[in-house]
Amino acid sequence: MAKHFLSGNEAFAYGIRLARPQVISAYPITPQTIVVEKLSEMVEDNSLQAEFIHVESEHSALSCAIGASAVGARAFTATSSQGLLYMAECLTYAAGGRFPIVMMNANRSTALPWNIYGDQRDSLSLLDCGWIQAYAENAQESLDLALMGYYIAEHKAVSTPFMANLDGFVLTHTYEVVEVPEAAEADLFLQPYETENKLYLSNPKNLAFSVGPDHNTAFKYKEHLGILRAKEAIFEAEYKFAKIFGRGYTGLIETYQTEDAEYIIITLGSIAGLVRETVDKLREKGEKVGLLRIRYMRPFPNEEIASTVKNAKAIGVLEKDISFGNEGTVFTNVNSALQKAGLSVPSSNYIGGLGGRNISAQEIEGVFEALKTEKRTVSFLGMEGEQP
Repeated sequence: MAKHFLSGNEAFAYGIRLARPQVISAYPITPQTIVVEKLSEMVEDNSLQAEFIHVESEHSALSCAIGASAVGARAFTATSSQGLLYMAECLTYAAGGRFPIVMMNANRSTALPWNIYGDQRDSLSLLDCGWIQAYAENAQESLDLALMGYYIAEHKAVSTPFMANLDGFVLTHTYEVVEVPEAAEADLFLQPYETENKLYLSNPKNLAFSVGPDHNTAFKYKEHLGILRAKEAIFEAEYKFAKIFGRGYTGLIETYQTEDAEYIIITLGSIAGLVRETVDKLREKGEKVGLLRIRYMRPFPNEEIASTVKNAKAIGVLEKDISFGNEGTVFTNVNSALQKAGLSVPSSNYIGGLGGRNISAQEIEGVFEALKTEKRTVSFLGMEGEQP
């Protein structure tokens, strides 16, 4: 295993090379461009044997990946922001067809106003499209998710497309030391893709057909079960990953200093690193605070969240997203988890980082302080004088 100094984008590209996709459909869009550029270089220098197809739009990029997956090929594509929204029609086709495509999304604000910087409104607005959704914190996890994404998506009990989300610029363009596995190790972890869910002449079958209401319900129920079963596939993938590569992960969530925490911030993506540092600082002052990082928004970690926060005095959901006219999408999902578990832990929502706006350590400290008094509020960081 060699160490490289890589950006999040480059790390993900290295992980995709290790996964040996057979088809890469590429349409560059900021801040995702480096991923497909790097993969094109790998194909050109023969370090990756794949068909690299430069298409004319994001819609075509996912359509191409669907076609490749439909004949049993391992496929990859990548996008961001408006590109992901342009793909929205194809997202449900990929999920409904049970095509285990892996796609990287560089989280970026959506228009208008036009903005190239990172928030998570693009992917979180598409939670209901039937894809597994994972959120990386750093470049190492980005590389590892590229490999594990295929293992999970292609699992016979799952057969569901996988979206790996990296925060635009903060993660996609930030460099750090990353351990890159050897190809032989990766081949031990991820076997060549084999499936019966494909078109081939020796065993003709119909895919992507039309059905009436009864059969449609049956198909959607099975699609739902596929994502629920991804939970076990995630643990299976992480167990095998740790045995081969020596790096362990923690399933749908990661917790930090939550065992005795009275106040817990729940968040996802790269901002978790700063929250973790803030927890350490406040712990040194004797404050019982903790962090719960959501690693997967689908399947959603209902039981894990409820179990972690059940003894807390209050929780705050910090997210780079807003469902206009209501609250943050992550907040809605977290409160649903608490309700289903019969918990009445006070929860507040903090919206920050929209359009790449900085979230400071002081603001995170302010969230922990506010949790001691605020109950069930929705607040915009940096907009204290203009709260709804």
